[in-house]
Amino acid sequence: MATEIDKEACRAAYSLVRDHGSAVIWVTFKYDGPTIVPGDQGAEHQQFIQQCTDDVRLFAFVRFTTGDAMSKSSKFALITWIGENVRGLQRAKTGTDKTLVKEVVQNSTKEFVISDRKELEEDFIKSELKKAGGANYDAQI
Repeated sequence: MATEIDKEACRAAYSLVRDHGSAVIWVTFKYDGPTIVPGDQGAEHQQFIQQCTDDVRLFAFVRFTTGDAMSKSSKFALITWIGENVRGLQRAKTGTDKTLVKEVVQNSTKEFVISDRKELEEDFIKSELKKAGGANYDAQI
């Protein structure tokens, strides 16, 4: 059965994360049968990590604040999480299903495909986002 996405509901969730006035910094998109729908959302990165268990596959759109004392900016990550215990066919299908999610999530700084919980840590992702952003003036005096 072909996977579908509830575009309208997913766009609303995506917009919450993009809205700088919103406390929501992450939203997940999960499978409800053959349909991708908005999952949980929250204001704490650790809450997001708790969603990523070994037996699930999901997509997440996450806002990170980066920068230094002089300048702060928001960076956005599109994360594909595939838990260790996800079966082979579902694992493979997740890659093609991501194209549906990308019809909704059109602005991200970097995309991640993660199966290792260590790579979900905020510092790791921020470091990767900083690399993707080009010039880094943090070390200059």
